[in-house]
Amino acid sequence: MKPKNFLINFAIVLLAVGLVLGGAFLDRQFHFGFLDRFSSSSDISPSEAPVVEQKVVREESVVIEVAEKTSPSVVTVGMKKKQSFGLPSDLFSFFGFTFPGGEQEIQQDVGTGFVVDAQGLIVTNKHVVADSQAQYQVITADNQSYPVQNIYRDPANDLAFLKIDAQGLIPVELGDSDNLKVGQFVVAIGTALGEFRHTVTTGVISGLGRGITAGSAFEGYVEELDNVIQTDAAINPGNSGGPLINSAGQVVGVNVAVASGAENIGFALPINTVKTALADFRQTGEFSRPFLGVNYTMISREAAILNEIPEGAYVVEVVAGSPADEAGIKRGDILISIDGQKIKDIKGGLAQIINKKKVGERVKILLWREGESQEIEVTLRERTE
Repeated sequence: MKPKNFLINFAIVLLAVGLVLGGAFLDRQFHFGFLDRFSSSSDISPSEAPVVEQKVVREESVVIEVAEKTSPSVVTVGMKKKQSFGLPSDLFSFFGFTFPGGEQEIQQDVGTGFVVDAQGLIVTNKHVVADSQAQYQVITADNQSYPVQNIYRDPANDLAFLKIDAQGLIPVELGDSDNLKVGQFVVAIGTALGEFRHTVTTGVISGLGRGITAGSAFEGYVEELDNVIQTDAAINPGNSGGPLINSAGQVVGVNVAVASGAENIGFALPINTVKTALADFRQTGEFSRPFLGVNYTMISREAAILNEIPEGAYVVEVVAGSPADEAGIKRGDILISIDGQKIKDIKGGLAQIINKKKVGERVKILLWREGESQEIEVTLRERTE
């Protein structure tokens, strides 16, 4: 090889090596990313690494945004009551001892609520304000306390409206519970355990159209609730009456109960039930609920097929003197449809359909009795407690 050609080739090699080394230096020093394309497929490139982190940050920011938007509208419901203590003095008079009695005032947080009107209208659960002997107060997010002036209790659902004398409150935004999907992200806010105000928990919608028995005979109330939302967002005693919120910051439910002996199983009333009650209340100043007058259990599609009977509401008991009683509905009847709308367990059952009707409305009920179907008309009346 001629010396001239050797020098030229050697210079080209040096230039190539210099370019590679220089590129590597610039790549690592200034993160140009040129050499990343030559890395093995098993390595995570810098451009790909932040994806998981960005997703986590986004989920956190959603919770923060929902909490910041809704918390100013969430309130704590407190109770004041005088409670007797001591024993009757004549109980031990035989021994010459006396045990003077007396009264003491107890004050504690008992539940949660949220503002639906800037003029001081609060939504909570009926069982939160069930004690007619107690005085209730509302504590807002800025720690201002307002005595409850009036309590309006819904006879058909575990709902109550509280009226306080306040101005400039921030009402929540109400969503649409009919569009909820299982697996949808939700946030719950409330006074957990009657002690920790504005506690925020997260979870998903884990079930829809559930039927539950809320409360217990030992607690002084038992109520059958249909078409409730099941969630795994932590709901504790004291959360009752608080909002269940979607990722857009809209209230989609009212937290009402937690499953006894279970973990992460809570329930909420659909917000559309509240919206209907709120519309009636604003128009009449009271709750006006249609009443049919039957106790029933739902027959699912699977049970209907298995037993060769129609799907619908099986009448367990007819309330004496009720519209159902006067129309001739009997124990053992299966109510199939109302005004052509089929009564299905997955769609909230009989209660869901009746609650959408008006007091005084005349409805046509298709029922099944002793192997035959027949249609009757019933005029719904107002339900009272």
